[in-house]
Amino acid sequence: MAAKKNMNWVGFALMTVVFWGLYGVFLHKGAMGMADPEFGRYKAFLVVGIAYFLVAVLAPLLLLKIWGADLKFTGVGFKWSLIAGIVGAIGALGVLLAFGAKGHPSAVMSIIFAGAPIVNSVVALKMHPPEGGISGIPWQFFAGIILAAVGAYMVVKFKPDPPKKPAPIHVVAE
Repeated sequence: MAAKKNMNWVGFALMTVVFWGLYGVFLHKGAMGMADPEFGRYKAFLVVGIAYFLVAVLAPLLLLKIWGADLKFTGVGFKWSLIAGIVGAIGALGVLLAFGAKGHPSAVMSIIFAGAPIVNSVVALKMHPPEGGISGIPWQFFAGIILAAVGAYMVVKFKPDPPKKPAPIHVVAE
């Protein structure tokens, strides 16, 4: 059975938005749930690695086998895919380190999800420059980058605080 063609890329992109949007909140909850203030985030990262093994190693191997694909890789494809995995894993570690430095999940993830597309755009333009160079880039592209940066700033700056816990009531025995 061959891989299905004409998949809706927008649907998959939106699926990724949902799952990566949940990632930071769940990762923070997992790190806190380890009940280990010093090493809980590293334990959570280890468990994320196990999840990646299940989803990103075992599942594709099974699908490639079912679809009858071979397991031959080109050197270039392997190299860049490995680099992508390494930078992705370092990014995931950066999320946990930001949480460990008392970054709130909504602020941390807002900076990441606004900043990552900016970095992606700059690197992609460097690797694949448009025809006509920088002058071939529409002004709306630059406006989008500015809006992404301003949006991240606004989410972080104006993030609503959780309700304050009321002070405990001390009952004094008479």
